[in-house]
Amino acid sequence: MKKKILQRGFVGFLGGVTLGQVIVIILSLIWGQGHFWPCVPDFISMVGNEIGAVALQTVLCGLLGTGFAAASVIWELEHWSLVKQTGIYFLVVSLVMLPIAYVTYWMEHSVLGFFSYFGIFFAIFVVVWLVQYFVGRKNIRRMNAELDRLNCKK
Repeated sequence: MKKKILQRGFVGFLGGVTLGQVIVIILSLIWGQGHFWPCVPDFISMVGNEIGAVALQTVLCGLLGTGFAAASVIWELEHWSLVKQTGIYFLVVSLVMLPIAYVTYWMEHSVLGFFSYFGIFFAIFVVVWLVQYFVGRKNIRRMNAELDRLNCKK
């Protein structure tokens, strides 16, 4: 299990870095008015310079990817209920996501900013979870139907 967590974490780091850069490019295309905005200006001010902020944000995006990927092993713990898996996974990814979002100024530094960001994060989590749940349920029904068909031929 530890080996699987480490392997997924490494791949997740690379995925987090890649996804972070893609998001920055997309946001710059939408709101940059022809300029590249690699980081939130308040984050650049906090770090002290743009290259330092970009480097730190890149590492933090990698850590986000590591956290999400490593935590995915939770879904393979068959002796846990779906409710327990969901709750623990949400807790783990929240403990990774929210501090990084706060440090990088992806959320406003206020109580309202925190709860707004958390609400959006929670809503996205629920939508992704529901999509995955219904896709999984559909696949299980399809496999069961195929098994029934094969059993009827015997």
